[in-house]
Amino acid sequence: MRRILVINILPLALFVASLLYLDNFRQGLIQAETSALFREATIIAGALGESVVEGVEGAAGGIDREEAVTLMRRLTLGTTSRARLFDVDGNLIADSRELRSAGGDVQAEELPPPGYLSRVWDTVVRLAMAPLPRLRELPRYQERAQQRARDYTEVLQALEGREASALRDAGRDGDILSVAVPVQRFKRVQGALMLSSSLAGAYDQLREVRSSILILFSFSLSLTITLSVYLAMTIAQPMRKLAEAADRVRQGAGRWEAIPDLTGHGDEVGELSGALIDMTKALHARMDATERFAADVAHEIKNPLSSMRSAIEVADRVQDPEQRQRMMKLALEDARRLDRLVTDISNASRLDAEMRRSETGAVDVADLLATLVEVQGQAQAGDAPRIVLEAAGPLLVPGLETPLGQVFRNLLENALSFSPPGGTVAIRAGRDGAMVEVAVEDEGPGLPPDKLEAVFERFYSERPEGEAFGTHSGLGLSIARQIVEAHKGRIWAENIGPDRDRPRGARFVVRLPAAGKDAR
Repeated sequence: MRRILVINILPLALFVASLLYLDNFRQGLIQAETSALFREATIIAGALGESVVEGVEGAAGGIDREEAVTLMRRLTLGTTSRARLFDVDGNLIADSRELRSAGGDVQAEELPPPGYLSRVWDTVVRLAMAPLPRLRELPRYQERAQQRARDYTEVLQALEGREASALRDAGRDGDILSVAVPVQRFKRVQGALMLSSSLAGAYDQLREVRSSILILFSFSLSLTITLSVYLAMTIAQPMRKLAEAADRVRQGAGRWEAIPDLTGHGDEVGELSGALIDMTKALHARMDATERFAADVAHEIKNPLSSMRSAIEVADRVQDPEQRQRMMKLALEDARRLDRLVTDISNASRLDAEMRRSETGAVDVADLLATLVEVQGQAQAGDAPRIVLEAAGPLLVPGLETPLGQVFRNLLENALSFSPPGGTVAIRAGRDGAMVEVAVEDEGPGLPPDKLEAVFERFYSERPEGEAFGTHSGLGLSIARQIVEAHKGRIWAENIGPDRDRPRGARFVVRLPAAGKDAR
């Protein structure tokens, strides 16, 4: 929430600060005021030069002071400018702020208008402007009791015949702009006229602009904070709920800890909620599968262990060497069964992880089956069932060659074990639309109709008569289904023939998505 507020407010604050600075606008106001003062000063100086200069000779006595005061009072009447006239020696002759009266000279100075609210708002604006830097530091305005031309650099330049201006800082009274022009008669400098004006009026305009900006900023800031808090609440609070629920799942506080369902939000938070819900369900399903697998493993291992222990205990008690040898042989078979069971369990447990770590590619099922049949045929005995392969390749599927080879090897070995000597095991592979279908058929007794799905369960074993107990762990078909489903495929079993009670054999069918151009 803090980050959202900072990110949303900072650009607005920087933008408003740049607007409040308004230095170009301020300089424009000062230039306009300077030009106006120069025009006014030129007019007054021209009038003084034509009216109050007694002659063109004599620097000290060239200006009639009484007439200059009277004329300056008339010319500056109704203006806010202060006019001061200096003679060529730098002495102050007249000051428009001094009004003649019976009691003597009186200083006239305008006072700020009353108003508590305006003063408060001015204070707010001044405080808001305090952090902003000034373009340059101004010299301090100082007014001596006996003013001389040397107190003002612009007056000295005017006495030299040049127009000049100066901007000074008068402290609490604000900035004061002064311009000075020479008072001439027949192009001879007889004095200097200095006009001064407070920039309060110009700065009032600037302050009004800044006040409007501050009002707009206050509204925008309130709106930004409100929207930021709302945005933070719609993002941060749901995220916190999801994080807390995920943490409870991690700590195992509840076996089925529910993740808040925020999918109705219709945004990324809703998508995250849905993903976490699905992930939690998948996690719980995997945990349940692991628990069931562990229980099944414990049950399957317990049987040969119990048999082995009983055989060893009996062998330890009996005295007949032949019976003892039979018990030891039984214990050895149980040990081999345990070894085979542990090996198959280990392979099954790491199969999923291996498939997730490996990168998939295009596997030619026809070529894979041909290789498998060739290898199996070389290992077959003379009376073993014959293997017939019908595969119109190439048949490409996306997947992993080694796990898929294990699927077809398990199905082939299973079919060979059920087929009678001299029988036939048929493998047929081809395309069926966007799928590649492989069927492995045997000529055995078939499967019980109610066990067509159970044969894929872990540790389920439906073996032919005469096969030694414990030769198979019952994990082959379970592993085959796990691999096929990991490849987005499907595997099932069915009996061959119309007679439900007396089938001609069993058929195992594998369907996998085709890859590339085969997916047609």
